[in-house]
Amino acid sequence: MGNCCRSPAAVAREDVKSNYSGHDHARKDAAGGKKSAPIRVLSDVPKENIEDRYLLDRELGRGEFGVTYLCIERSSRDLLACKSISKRKLRTAVDIEDVKREVAIMKHLPKSSSIVTLKEACEDDNAVHLVMELCEGGELFDRIVARGHYTERAAAGVTKTIVEVVQLCHKHGVIHRDLKPENFLFANKKENSPLKAIDFGLSIFFKPGEKFSEIVGSPYYMAPEVLKRNYGPEIDIWSAGVILYILLCGVPPFWAESEQGVAQAILRGVIDFKREPWPNISETAKNLVRQMLEPDPKRRLTAKQVLEHPWIQNAKKAPNVPLGDVVKSRLKQFSVMNRFKRKALRVIAEFLSTEEVEDIKVMFNKMDTDNDGIVSIEELKAGLRDFSTQLAESEVQMLIEAVHISFPSTSPYIYY
Repeated sequence: MGNCCRSPAAVAREDVKSNYSGHDHARKDAAGGKKSAPIRVLSDVPKENIEDRYLLDRELGRGEFGVTYLCIERSSRDLLACKSISKRKLRTAVDIEDVKREVAIMKHLPKSSSIVTLKEACEDDNAVHLVMELCEGGELFDRIVARGHYTERAAAGVTKTIVEVVQLCHKHGVIHRDLKPENFLFANKKENSPLKAIDFGLSIFFKPGEKFSEIVGSPYYMAPEVLKRNYGPEIDIWSAGVILYILLCGVPPFWAESEQGVAQAILRGVIDFKREPWPNISETAKNLVRQMLEPDPKRRLTAKQVLEHPWIQNAKKAPNVPLGDVVKSRLKQFSVMNRFKRKALRVIAEFLSTEEVEDIKVMFNKMDTDNDGIVSIEELKAGLRDFSTQLAESEVQMLIEAVHISFPSTSPYIYY
């Protein structure tokens, strides 16, 4: 391991540079043996060293392509956030276009108290950097769990903000495509802090009537038409409806122990309003959930209609009775689970090469020796040995223990 005495951010930045130096983007020219110039992603900004003007400090978060750091502007000492997207992970023209589009969308959307502000985008030889407003107030569910008093009224306020973001996106020709609680942070730790959408990495421009077929997003929040590969902006309302359902009862409306099972539940579209605390939740709230989770996108409410719904319009009159400890407990468990999954992906990203990550689906298929669609702990152990992943025994054990921690109350399997 050998990195215990250095900050995660320093290690990650060193990793970007060391991996980049010998990767595809600096490959040798076939004719002269010279290295070709590093790729350019943002043609409209000058190439510069990010650390000339900003100090990149500790790591705040990590996604498939980008690492977000606490960022300090050297001249003003302002605290910001910087999402650095490593060029070594931009392996195809599609990957490069995705980054260009994310920057274009953040520049295109108007300033709003509900959307994180992009200060600037810049680029050096190693990465594309998005310097943004820093949101220090924490994730949505963490704030809810930390409060001693969580009510329908509070859920209505959160839903209003989320749907306002959807309305703003749709008005300006953008589908978000990845609405989920983790993509909303509070700007600060104050009680009245604004809630802000922070990630537009999967967002896309659209024209009226245009349909898309690419399956993107997070399984719990996918609309049925995404799974059918024929969708438009209505999918954002579905995702917001899933978040609302979770806000009110603590668990997703469509759940299973595998992504395939989740997809099947979404397509069945059966919503459970019998479990606690639904019998005690207002009929207007349940009515809004039903209309946001309408399987037919043509009949689903628009963002404008959601914001005009009585439950949202009269949010200050919504029941202020606590939803109960069971909801807070479920939300905490759900939040911990999501955080663990992100950390597990980070472990995989750090210990496996890019090629191994890309081939992991194939590897898991091979590990599944009994072809039952799940990988048992024993199959995982054998597979990691057989495929020579170059993980130390202690690292293999850490992954195995992580799986046990991830699924403490279920059988020890990894579903894929």
